[in-house]
Amino acid sequence: MHDPKAPTGKKPVDSFQQQIARKMARKIRTKQDHGIMFWMGMFGMVGWSIAVPTLAGIALGNWLDSRWPASFSWTLSLLLAGILLGCVNAWYWIKQERHNG
Repeated sequence: MHDPKAPTGKKPVDSFQQQIARKMARKIRTKQDHGIMFWMGMFGMVGWSIAVPTLAGIALGNWLDSRWPASFSWTLSLLLAGILLGCVNAWYWIKQERHNG
């Protein structure tokens, strides 16, 4: 007959505390180990967070200059606004990473 105490080949189910401890250890290890790929990703994220608003400002400014000419350049004004918005956005993401890391 079949012995109910015989091993079935399955791993025993981890207790809830063991699962939490393993996840916390992985989270701590991840936060401590910022390798080159992390920093390349951060560099890319900061670059795109500045580039996208800047390019959007240039495109919108160019369109406004062609539709409604003014005594000032919409393109240059919105270029500067896009750079400012992008820098604030990048500062926010770096601040978030520093707070979480």
